[in-house]
Amino acid sequence: MTKHKLIRTDLFQRFKLPAVRKGPSIAAIAALIISAAVILLMDKRDTFELDEFEIGKVADRDVSANEPVSYIDDEATNLRLGAQLRLVPAVFKYSIPTNEEMRKNFDRFVSLCRNFFSGGEISAEDFRSKMNAAFPGRVSDEALSVLFADPLRETSLDEAKKMLEYFITTGIFSLPGNGLEKYNSETAELLHNYNERVERERINYDRVITIDTLDAAMLRYIEDEKLHDDFSRGAAAAARFLLQENVFFSPADTDLRIAEVRSQLEPVYRYIERGEKIIRKGFIITDGEMEKLRAMNLSMEYRDPRLVAGQILLHLLIFLMLIFHMGKRTVGRLLKQSECYLLTILAASYIIGAALIRDLVQLPEYFPVSLLLPTALVVMLPAILLGFSVALVTAMILPLGAFLIQAFDASAYIFALCSGIAAAHIQQGAQRRMDLVKTGLLVAAANSGAALIVLLLKQAPASAYAPVIFWAAFNGAASGLLVVGILPLAEHALNAVTPFRLIELSDLNLPVLKRLFNAAPGTYSHSIMVANLAETACQEIGANALLARVGAYYHDIGKMEQPEYFVENQTNYNKHTDIAPRLSATVIRSHVKVGIEKARAMGLPDAVIAFIAEHHGNSVITWFYNEALKREGQVNIEDFMYPGRPPRSKESAVVMLADVTEAAVRTLKKPSVARLEKFIQELFDAKVQHGQLAQSELTFRELDTIKGAFIKVLAGYYHSRIEYPKIDEHKNGKNGEQS
Repeated sequence: MTKHKLIRTDLFQRFKLPAVRKGPSIAAIAALIISAAVILLMDKRDTFELDEFEIGKVADRDVSANEPVSYIDDEATNLRLGAQLRLVPAVFKYSIPTNEEMRKNFDRFVSLCRNFFSGGEISAEDFRSKMNAAFPGRVSDEALSVLFADPLRETSLDEAKKMLEYFITTGIFSLPGNGLEKYNSETAELLHNYNERVERERINYDRVITIDTLDAAMLRYIEDEKLHDDFSRGAAAAARFLLQENVFFSPADTDLRIAEVRSQLEPVYRYIERGEKIIRKGFIITDGEMEKLRAMNLSMEYRDPRLVAGQILLHLLIFLMLIFHMGKRTVGRLLKQSECYLLTILAASYIIGAALIRDLVQLPEYFPVSLLLPTALVVMLPAILLGFSVALVTAMILPLGAFLIQAFDASAYIFALCSGIAAAHIQQGAQRRMDLVKTGLLVAAANSGAALIVLLLKQAPASAYAPVIFWAAFNGAASGLLVVGILPLAEHALNAVTPFRLIELSDLNLPVLKRLFNAAPGTYSHSIMVANLAETACQEIGANALLARVGAYYHDIGKMEQPEYFVENQTNYNKHTDIAPRLSATVIRSHVKVGIEKARAMGLPDAVIAFIAEHHGNSVITWFYNEALKREGQVNIEDFMYPGRPPRSKESAVVMLADVTEAAVRTLKKPSVARLEKFIQELFDAKVQHGQLAQSELTFRELDTIKGAFIKVLAGYYHSRIEYPKIDEHKNGKNGEQS
């Protein structure tokens, strides 16, 4: 197999679909069907037929908008188009042939003049005759006479050429007698062609030069250029007769300009708000109301099967997103079925609630729908019961789902997202139920900030700020209070381990612990010491110290049934001396099974029961096993193994180590720090060697830290005490007191 095939195979294995669990899958499908059905069936659309209503007649019922609708106001759009078209200028173009003709005629005129002037003596009359023959009827005799007599006639001809070019470039417009009145009355548009480039120039009509205004324009030019009088009456006058109209109206280009304006026109949109009453019962129907009714009619979906299928698939997408992100890769463990049911119920309730509020509750303007949904509550419950990762995923996916099914608009989505993420983060570290109330107040503050952001983004008026921010704060505070009431029910329904329940289980006045104290005081004392060791060690390695303490309290409750068979409860008599080692091992082993049965009968969480099942792992009861070997020669080692399993969590592994350490250290006489360190290391090495810590994920660095924590606690507990002197009763009196 090639390298590329190996890579592809590895990718497919890495991204294979998770195994399907029957119970959660059925629950998810049921929630999907119920939520989709509720949203589709409870969607109270105000349907109507256009034939029911007629302009000028009295309406016999109300009609309100189910959804926001935008439509094009044709009348207003046509008015806007008319106004835009009246601003379109008439387009004019240069006549290139005309320009070339004028330049050619004037160049010929100048060339003939200079030939006659340079050809020797010629009279003024001959000059006029020859020029009239070349340009019959074009140039006046007066202009030719003045030009002939002009002492600066060569210079005048050059200036006349410049002037001619100026007016050709500026353009002499030919204005149609009619047809321009429907275009811009103030400006015209002149097209300039530069090779392949076209430029548009806007020119006011009062600056346009025509044949009628050409004489005045030439006088202004001569004055501006400060040319002499003979030039104006001679060369300029001759050029005047050669100038002609060279800019003409272009209907085709004007139509293109109109088409461009039409294509760029923005229609006039009108908006109908959700819940807006379009038709009022008992009132005469107007043109505007009928236009809104037509717009609503065009926007209605009428239960198109494609719409229904799309909504169902969208619900499926939301649930798939939730399921995918609640997998082991995100959460870090496989969720229990009861936990999956909880998330399914929360998701379905949230989506259905959002859709029902959207359809059934008429909210004021600028009031997001999500203000009426306890998003923080839906996030805080998973945060407490299942952990931060689950809560954060819930906070992101559920508002997104409500947004996708159009139960939320953008402002409602922003508020719900901020509220949920804030609740997920603020909830961390809560240890007491009173902390939930404080969390609710902090979420209220976060909600107020999110509401302020939404109001600013929507450019809401000042009057909207107070009510919206009040309800946002109320939403957060109410969520905290609701969690206080709902959490105990959820804890027992899921049999979940929460900090609050662990604190309740750590109460040494609970009946089961008091019974342990009365029935097996040695075991009780041992459990308290194990709890102290485990809690200190878990704090050092960053594990759940409270869980370890509670697990240590309950790890030996199975010994209450036969406490006298366990050494910590014995005084002067050991019952094992009278029975066979195999029977002794059976009694010792039984406390694990009995403890598990008692814990389940009491309804302890599975995480606490795990400490009972795992605190000995599947290790061998060595002393009785060796005794049996001595007596019987050959025995089945499994008969002398504890019926539990090796620890699967760091906390359970720490309690196992604390349990064996506390029991073994009792045998040491005058334990010093050095002896404790060596002794504990041997105990740890034995557990590692027998594979009891293989599934606990403890590292060797953490084992060193745990050993140090144990030594610190045990050294303080077993420290040497000073020997008090005996009291001399005769010296201090019989009833003397020791100071």
